[in-house]
Order: sequence, then C-alpha cells, then structure tokens
Amino acid sequence: MGLLGGSFDPAHAGHVHITKAALERFGLDRVWWLVSPGNPLKSRGPAPIEDRMGRAAKLMQHPKVQITDIETRLGTRYTAQTLAALQMRYDGVRFVWLMGADNLAQFHQWQDWQEIMARVPVGVLARPGDRLAARMSKTARMYRESRLIGRAAFTLGQATAPAWSFVNLPMNQMSSTAIRKAGRWTSDAVVADASGA
Repeated sequence: MGLLGGSFDPAHAGHVHITKAALERFGLDRVWWLVSPGNPLKSRGPAPIEDRMGRAAKLMQHPKVQITDIETRLGTRYTAQTLAALQMRYDGVRFVWLMGADNLAQFHQWQDWQEIMARVPVGVLARPGDRLAARMSKTARMYRESRLIGRAAFTLGQATAPAWSFVNLPMNQMSSTAIRKAGRWTSDAVVADASGA
C-alpha cells in the first residue's frame, strides 16, 4: 500500500497525477493520502484539517485511494513515527512511502530519515525542476545500491527495505504553494482546476 503524506494545502491535480502514476508504476494495490496535522519543516501552519480533508475527498475520487487523517488520530508528527505506528497497527501490510523528487532532494533533513529508508520502500515521482537535485541528493548517493531501475520499479510494493525507485512522469506543473499565492484556495476552484474547467 502506498502512503502519500503531506499537508494537501490544498490538494490539487498534481497530487492526483502522481497518485495514479504510483499505482501503475510501482504495482501498488492501494494508496492512502495522509493529510498531516502540519509539516514540521514549514513555519506557517496549514488550513484547518477538516477543510483540507474535504477538498482532498472531492478531488481524489478513485476506488483504490483513501483520504485519511490517521496521523492526527495516531498523534504522530514525523514520518518515521507514523510509519512505526502504522506497521504496529497493520501488521503484515506492506507499505511504500511515496514522495515527489523535491522531497528526495532534502530528505536527509527529515527526522530519522535513515530509519524511514530501513522501514519501507520509497517511491519517488519526478516533479518539475527537481530531477537533477534529487538524483544527486545525499539520500540517492547513499542508497544507490538499493535503487530499483526501469521495469523493476513495478516490484517496489513487494521489495524489502531499503529499496527505492525514481520514475520520470509527464509533468503537471500545479503546486499547492502556487494555488495559495494565486488566492484560489477554495474547494470549487481546486476541483475545477483539476478537471480542466
């Protein structure tokens, strides 16, 4: 099962794009969007979680994708804590952490990042402007022997950690930051953008 964490402030078509790609490219049976209480690496707090959950649920309507606030219910704040709690709660479920290439570029700044790599396989989806920085990152260099390349990426969901894969996708330029800056942070605007209206 893929786990795509983030503030989703707001959720947008780019999130939908990488989620569908992750299901297909990494051989996943399901994906959970983990709508976080807040990002420890960001100084500004997100919109209320109820608003973000509602917008995400309107936007991401797919039978294999579930929107959840489980981090809030678990009381975890960092990814490593969340993964440990999920693995304890869902014994036997094979989790894969999903993230954009922008996150891989600074992954070594995450709390307990090496524990994350040791716990679960990691699927990295290329986003605009972050490919080179991600591929040259400390994490990519340190775990180069654990990378699944080409068609092997499809086996990521069954791989034993540490394992990771980096896939290039047709790009969707939308970002939550750009949406907030443009003042389009409303449910109807985000859903309209996602549908191409």
